[in-house]
Amino acid sequence: MELYYTFSILIVLSALFSYLNSRYLKLPPAIGIMLLSIIASISLVAIGKSYPVFSGWVSDLITSADFPNVLMGAMLNFLLFAGAIHISMADLQKQRTPIIIFSTVGVVLSTFLVGTMLYGFLLLLKLPVPYIQCLVFGALISPTDPLAVIAILKKAGLSKPIEIKISGESLFNDGVAVLLFAILLQLAQGSAVDITFKHIAGLFVQEAIGGLAIGFLLGYIGSQGIKRINDYQVTVLITVAIVMGGYLITRFLHISSPLTMAAAGLVIGNYGKAKAMSATYRDYLDKFWEMIDEILNAILFLIIGLEILLIPDIRQYWLVGCLSIGIVLLARLLSIWLPTRLIPGIGRFDARTTTILVWGGLRGGVSVALALTIDPHLNQNLFLSATYYVVVFSILVQGLSIGKLISLTNSKRKA
Repeated sequence: MELYYTFSILIVLSALFSYLNSRYLKLPPAIGIMLLSIIASISLVAIGKSYPVFSGWVSDLITSADFPNVLMGAMLNFLLFAGAIHISMADLQKQRTPIIIFSTVGVVLSTFLVGTMLYGFLLLLKLPVPYIQCLVFGALISPTDPLAVIAILKKAGLSKPIEIKISGESLFNDGVAVLLFAILLQLAQGSAVDITFKHIAGLFVQEAIGGLAIGFLLGYIGSQGIKRINDYQVTVLITVAIVMGGYLITRFLHISSPLTMAAAGLVIGNYGKAKAMSATYRDYLDKFWEMIDEILNAILFLIIGLEILLIPDIRQYWLVGCLSIGIVLLARLLSIWLPTRLIPGIGRFDARTTTILVWGGLRGGVSVALALTIDPHLNQNLFLSATYYVVVFSILVQGLSIGKLISLTNSKRKA
């Protein structure tokens, strides 16, 4: 019953903050909810000095939510599927080269750029942290978060090609990032890890290619099942089963769950809706998954805001956090600019496109969830604090200003 109580409190708070945001702040839902939850968290910290029992109860509540497992094992699957069913496969096909490069080479390049720059700055600050641990941070902070990107950028007024580049990259870079993070974390822990090219390539094929293959297969099977019935309730239930059953399959086969859900959602959203559903059923399905998307995003950004209660030393690492923001943005710029100059077939982006790709590469819950899995003795508080600074800046500052940036660049272009 504790899980039910925790979930109930999160739903109530999500509804309350959503109402306050809609009524007074009028910010994009994800940003408004997260901002209110951060304000609530800071208030709770202040109250906790006078009433430590109450503060401890709230911290226990957040801990019991088990954010890393809840996000990576449940919420991420539903949100990726919900986001993918609204993306056109034809649009992805047109942008396939930059999406593939940014979600693979870009993630690896960003990981080493972030890790190396952070390592150097920490030495200057007389905080000697092993290089491998800095690379772990680089891996967890490098992927753009599909949940943050899709939730915030879909209303930012981006041109279609740029929107597809950013959302497509965010859908597919998690598989590479999580694999890279797992390998680097094992190395940081001192575990024996086979880092030969053959082994890494084998893991990539198993995790990434296997995930995509199973996702496409599940989407096709689900579409064929939907095609043979005439019941919108069963249609919706089949899509839910694809997500939940697909997660069980990925756990059993040790393949990438995020990539599986993204692929399955793309098939249902393109082939399934076009070939297997009437216009009425497509409308029912879209509305159902839009509701799931809104509810889970509200809970997700609420939890991100409240996670500040679990970082006792966050103020101590303010300088590292601020430096990390600059490092991550610079690494994002280089991981986009360098491939466009060195790898044929991507095409060279103008300054406007590059600026929007850099500023629109938001970080979110996936990075926080991965940071929470770092062992305490591997400087978890330092990296968790740095992650939180980057994520909060990414969502509140970049998320709020991306629309104005697009309008500004559009006006300059016309002029």
